[in-house]
Amino acid sequence: MEANGGESSRILREIENLKSAKSEIERRISDLEAQLRDIDEKDETKTNSTRSCPPLSNGDSGFGHGLSPDMIYRYSRQLLLPSFGVQAQSSLLKASILVVGAGGLGSPALLYLAACGVGRLGIVDHDVVELNNLHRQIIHTEAYIGQSKVESAAAACHSINSTIQIVEHKEALRTSNALEILSKYDIVIDATDNAPSRYLISDCCVVLGKPLVSGAAIGLEGQLTVYNYNGGPCYRCLFPTPPPTTACQRCSDSGVLGIVPGIIGCHQALEAIKIASDVGEPLSRRMLLFDALTARIRIVKIRGRSSQCEVCGENATFTAKQFQEFDYEKFTQSPLSMTPLKLDLLPTEARISSKEYKERVVRGEPHALVDVRPAHHFKISSLPNSMNVPLSSLEARLPEISSALKREEEHASLYVVCRRGNDSQRAVDYLHKMGFTSAKDIIGGLESWAHDVDPNFPTY
Repeated sequence: MEANGGESSRILREIENLKSAKSEIERRISDLEAQLRDIDEKDETKTNSTRSCPPLSNGDSGFGHGLSPDMIYRYSRQLLLPSFGVQAQSSLLKASILVVGAGGLGSPALLYLAACGVGRLGIVDHDVVELNNLHRQIIHTEAYIGQSKVESAAAACHSINSTIQIVEHKEALRTSNALEILSKYDIVIDATDNAPSRYLISDCCVVLGKPLVSGAAIGLEGQLTVYNYNGGPCYRCLFPTPPPTTACQRCSDSGVLGIVPGIIGCHQALEAIKIASDVGEPLSRRMLLFDALTARIRIVKIRGRSSQCEVCGENATFTAKQFQEFDYEKFTQSPLSMTPLKLDLLPTEARISSKEYKERVVRGEPHALVDVRPAHHFKISSLPNSMNVPLSSLEARLPEISSALKREEEHASLYVVCRRGNDSQRAVDYLHKMGFTSAKDIIGGLESWAHDVDPNFPTY
């Protein structure tokens, strides 16, 4: 068995090395192809300069719109639209758009913005690609797992359109760097998924006078709107007070159907294109609401700019200096990073590690194990002989826990587990108050079990 395990590890390492080498080769090919195109364009320019016709000024193609023959062919299906045409395409080629977040929302937005010919495209993200990203973050591939999302997204955009400029910002957006980064772009797309980032990006756009395309997706629902555009409201106008942290859900906790952020991200790209090309009516003062279950899209009116807004209101004095000194994590009571919440509610004696629990199982200690995750979580994976009592139904099911303990020997122990060790602490705290004084929390939950005890145990 150990020999087989060693061979499996060797094969997995070799696969990862080959994937890494493959991604590097693809990147190098893309760079060389871009260099080759530059050489060809220079050669073509030299050839054209020897012809009898006068040289074209300012990159003009001779047709009055500045689009080269290659551009005309590449973007021909857009140029054929009477409401779009060469003027809108020329505007796109001169535009610069920043996408903050290369995840579920940012992936389709970046791909379409690159494909349609936005002249300069910026990408901000500090994270790396993980396997559980790929069901929704379609810009990334398995070859980039463990590598920078910005590098992965930039490579994908370049592979679609090598003629545009991609600017990589491999860092988290903070008050210390936001003004400098956002000031370099015409339009900003917020493709993040947390409250402090939304306020930070919106405030920064107000200070700089940039239009903001903001989207959100969770579960089977999504929404988007355009802030700070042509006298429209900013994010604070609608939400002057941050929502409670319990209302701020993330995909890693609540889940999301992959295509939902894809749909919203496509709409974000569309709104940015409309603003950049001055075609159509952007979603300022209106919000798009999407329900995947009913395939229903609604457009609703939203509040206009608030005269009392602390950032963009009539008497607002929110300056760049104030922005840089503002604590967005404290304001929203939630972190900018994706680090999962780690509670510390119980005394040390009321908690044991996953390794300690394993040792007690091996010794045959009589006990009951209660898993307090929701039922649909329990169906994904669970420890042997555990009973599922969701935290929400704990009070009503105390008799079942008493019965489970009685089935064991006298003085049997009671252990509680959840996904990450937070709900289990809440459960143990309540159980102690209800007389189950032997109850102990398994520190770190099932994620700790997978990390410290059984690497083959599935995580999600």
